Amino acid sequence: MSFQAYIDNIRLKTGKGPSEFRRLAADKGWMEDGKLRAEVKASLVVAWLKTDFSLGHGHAMAIVAVLKGAHPAEKT
Repeated sequence: MSFQAYIDNIRLKTGKGPSEFRRLAADKGWMEDGKLRAEVKASLVVAWLKTDFSLGHGHAMAIVAVLKGAHPAEKT
């Protein structure tokens, strides 16, 4: 599955895209300069996404990659 397919499936399941997840993470104080703060562990973000959005591990890790700025070109 391509990275974009993960993002598309997440949007279908949650109704939210990368920009919404960035905003939600920023609301939690996890973002700095548009990226996930270094001290925020992926496991914390994954647990949040699994609990609040019922995402699986792979899909949650795709959002972690977005938050870390690893995939800036995805559709928002």
